[in-house]
Order: sequence, then structure tokens, then C-alpha cells
Amino acid sequence: MIEQLENQFTRYEVARILGARALQVAMDAPLLLKIPEKELEEINYNPIEIAKRELTAGVLPITVNRPLPKKKEAKIKKLSQEEIDEIKRREEEKRKEEELKSKVEVKPEVEEVKEKAEGEGAEEVVVTEKADEDEIMELATPEDEVEETSSSNEEEA
Repeated sequence: MIEQLENQFTRYEVARILGARALQVAMDAPLLLKIPEKELEEINYNPIEIAKRELTAGVLPITVNRPLPKKKEAKIKKLSQEEIDEIKRREEEKRKEEELKSKVEVKPEVEEVKEKAEGEGAEEVVVTEKADEDEIMELATPEDEVEETSSSNEEEA
């Protein structure tokens, strides 16, 4: 019986209509359908059952207002395949540029240290770089240590 109405209303609308009418009947609103006293006793004066019978009989003056979605005035431009390919190409270029920027770049200071080390004739020079700190480390040679100790002795004197 209610299933027939679901072709016309959604189950939520049916529930809302039945609930509203059952509340009215429970508050002593006049019945819109003539139901014999014997049937009312059988259903135990249940307001929901009374509302169901009124709804299936089609006597309820309740309407359902379904607002339609708003129309958009702006028209959507349809892109051609060439335009889509161009957008994808630009996005790919941006992604590659970001990858290159994220890689650790050699700082000019590191280049200067390398050139000095090569110019001094140091046998073994290791330059490491940390992304967080611009810290340069060199392996010390015995000649470097001798020079440092002799300069520190001169400063003390």
C-alpha cells in the first residue's frame, strides 16, 4: 500500500507526510476519511495507521515542494584535445622544474673551496654539503697541521 506511493514520493517524503498527519490526528484534528468505529478499535486508534489510510486514500491536503537546482548562467567552454595536451605539457614542465629545485644545488662557496684545494695541490680533498647547514669539511693533511701549530705558537709569543 505504501509501496505504491513510493513511485510518487520518496520514502523520506512519505515518512514526513505520515509523521505530520499523525501528529495532527494525535492533537485531535478532524479525520479526513470516514473510518467506522469498529475499524478504529481494531487499529487501537493508532494515529500513524489513521494517517496511512488517509494517505493511501489520497485525501490529505499536503503537498511536497521539491526545489529545482539553480541554473548557472556561465557556460562551460569545451576544450579541444590540443588545449588539453598543452595544459598537461605545462603541468609536466612545472613538475620537472620543482624536482630540479628540490635537488641539492652546488653553492658558489663550495666551488671556491674546491678551486683553492686544487690550487694548493692538496692530495685528497673531500667536500660534503648538508641541505640544512652549509658546512664544508676537508680532510687535513700533515702540512696543514704543522702550519696551524706554528701560527698558534707565534700568536702566544
